[in-house]
Amino acid sequence: MKLSSLQRDILVGTILGDAFLQKTGERNARLRLEQGAKQKSYLLWKVEQLSQLFQGKAKYLKRVHPVTRKTYEYWRHQSQSMPELGVLRRIFYPSGRKTIPENLEVFLRSPRVLAVWYMDDGYYYQRDRVSYLYLGNVTRHEAEVASSALRKKYDLTSRVLAKKKGFALYFPPAEARKLAVLIRGYILDEFSYKLPS
Repeated sequence: MKLSSLQRDILVGTILGDAFLQKTGERNARLRLEQGAKQKSYLLWKVEQLSQLFQGKAKYLKRVHPVTRKTYEYWRHQSQSMPELGVLRRIFYPSGRKTIPENLEVFLRSPRVLAVWYMDDGYYYQRDRVSYLYLGNVTRHEAEVASSALRKKYDLTSRVLAKKKGFALYFPPAEARKLAVLIRGYILDEFSYKLPS
């Protein structure tokens, strides 16, 4: 399967972010994309960019949270199963859990990777003019790896913060501005609120 540099960047950014690589057989995997009901256009953008991975149409689903009983509405699309995605699964899910690899710097080939990751899991706090990149349920060591990779690759300094569910990278105002300059050209209009104005 031939992927352009644009497609590789989007694929890696979304694997670091909201996507899930599901094992299918010994060597294959499929990419599962899920977005909240209000972000259907973002999911469809990813599917369009990675069109040779997908067939069929996205599905609209509802899920009731077992504890809060709140209903969540979202869209899902799953790719075809293929060995190329199996390779990425072995890198990012070596023990079955999503992991930030030690050599993350290698995968941050372009600011576009970071932009997709940030569209998925980033947040800009307007009052304090700071940015966060939520890493989810990773270890502190993995969070430190992510922070170090961004510093080495893009000269972005962040601090690792413990959150309710895992860790996040915190970018103080000056670093949030540097981050915005770096990724602004790749951020879709619908996510402009995640950047300083």
